[in-house]
Amino acid sequence: MLETFDVAGRLGPDWDGLIVTAARVTRLTWHKSTKTGLWHQTNETSLYACQIRLSATAAGAAIRQHWGIENRGHYVRDVSFFEDLSRIRTKPGHFARFRSFALNVLRANATTNVKRELYINALNPHHALSYPLA
Repeated sequence: MLETFDVAGRLGPDWDGLIVTAARVTRLTWHKSTKTGLWHQTNETSLYACQIRLSATAAGAAIRQHWGIENRGHYVRDVSFFEDLSRIRTKPGHFARFRSFALNVLRANATTNVKRELYINALNPHHALSYPLA
């Protein structure tokens, strides 16, 4: 459930003009216990601050778009490239950019299964070199 609230003028003077709309998202989430195999539910509430006036529909679309970026980018980098397990301590940002570059090349060539494509490229390096970069 998504609710939006107009907060202009209701916050302290330090916040005046910075936050115009607040959004509250309430989710019912089911979790499976690994010990018992049973499911239990939890209610989660998330709060969002917006700098512009948004309707509930527009706020919902913006929130879904934000999480879409998380799922298409960061999740793929972690699962396919094992980024969170990386032991690189010298200039890790450079290697993160290399992983992003590789992911962008795969996506530009209409790759739908990144992990499978990485496996194919590991077996045949000529396949990886055959991608057009433009």
